[in-house]
Amino acid sequence: MALLDTVLGDVGKTPGVTAATLLDGVTGLAYAEYGDPEPAQDAQETAHLATMHLNQAGFAGELESIVVTTAAHHHVTTTVARQGDPLLLFALVDRDRTNITWALRDLAERTGRLLA
Repeated sequence: MALLDTVLGDVGKTPGVTAATLLDGVTGLAYAEYGDPEPAQDAQETAHLATMHLNQAGFAGELESIVVTTAAHHHVTTTVARQGDPLLLFALVDRDRTNITWALRDLAERTGRLLA
């Protein structure tokens, strides 16, 4: 777990990221956390609901990412590529401290290295 915490700390270097959590995509169990984990509690449920509604609307394939924007934050949930059950990376991004496009690009690069 210490290694996962260290690697997840790298995700925290993305400008504007104030919290991040690596979640089991099936059970919602948090494997590692960075910053305040409280906002990540709904990430797994949000991803499940989005996938369910996309499937009902006729979209096929696996979920890649979700961005929910509030007045103060972007709540970013992305899948982490690996064999077996999916992992989700949740990141809370402060809207005033970053550009979401750059934050998403940086998170994608860091997520790709997360389990390498």
